[in-house]
Amino acid sequence: MSAKLPGFVKKFREIEGKKAVFCWRGGMRSRTSATVLSLMGVKALRLDGGYRSFRNWTVDKLNTVEWKPDALVLNGYTGSGKTIILHRLQTEGYPVIDFEGLANHRGSIFGQIGMEPSNQKKFDGLLIESILRLQDSPYVIFEGESRRIGKVSLPDFVLEKKQKGLQLFIDIPIEERINHILDDYQPWNHEQECLEAYARIKRRIHTPIANKIESDLESGSYSSAIGLLLEYYYDPLYDHTAKQIPADQKITIKADNIDEAVDLLKNHLNVNQI
Repeated sequence: MSAKLPGFVKKFREIEGKKAVFCWRGGMRSRTSATVLSLMGVKALRLDGGYRSFRNWTVDKLNTVEWKPDALVLNGYTGSGKTIILHRLQTEGYPVIDFEGLANHRGSIFGQIGMEPSNQKKFDGLLIESILRLQDSPYVIFEGESRRIGKVSLPDFVLEKKQKGLQLFIDIPIEERINHILDDYQPWNHEQECLEAYARIKRRIHTPIANKIESDLESGSYSSAIGLLLEYYYDPLYDHTAKQIPADQKITIKADNIDEAVDLLKNHLNVNQI
């Protein structure tokens, strides 16, 4: 440990905000590190019991927490800008949990492109932090995810909350959706990753269309490829899921673009004092 101290202290100084050191079980190395940092004028917290203690606390909280706020579940076809809408609302102080952000994955077969997905332990820690932070809110807005998001799984109580929540459907034109997907995924920077991801679903699409999508991806005709994927794969899947939600539990927000969708959604929240 002593040989690594100069580099350790240097990197530690560069970290912004509050800092903490910890071992797996809260042993001597973290205690020594905290002492040395203090002598060097760097204030550092120390995690009592180490990471194992924190992990046990996280699992216990996820198994016992009573999630109080009602759920407002954001739905919409792929590319509807649901994540952008969540972030816009969050910056304006609305209670939001971005599950895909915590998972660092967009939730689709292409969702990890250009990203490093979180593992379950990291996701669980971020999730319980978000849940406890918003525990006193009257409601929480989040996207209607499936159980799995990349490498992680949502706990049962989140899925139950989603099922019982008010379902808000964002409906914007397909041209806008294609543009959002292009901006988000930037397939021209991840050509091979896109082709590898597409290979995993190609057999589920009617052969002539499937071959056309593959050809478009290979030639860089990304708008065409995305449009066909939406029309022949993602939209039908979404329609099947949406039909299972009772009509009295749905509210559709039809807009020409994301800015209008955000305004309409905020108006709904404010008028109904949700």
